[in-house]
Amino acid sequence: MRIGSIVLVIWLLIGVIAAAQRDYFSGGDATCAKTGTVIVTIIAGPLNYFGLNPKVDCETPQPSK
Repeated sequence: MRIGSIVLVIWLLIGVIAAAQRDYFSGGDATCAKTGTVIVTIIAGPLNYFGLNPKVDCETPQPSK
């Protein structure tokens, strides 16, 4: 259990590093697509360095008029 937790933390840290290298944390608006892409990149972890470049495309519902 302890080794699994350590592996998970290292996996997520590698994902955070990959997201930072792609400048996902710098400025701009926090849109649904940008937030989703950052989350998926972090979850993908080391797979980012093997060619995985996850992108999320979403739209938030607009209020009716």
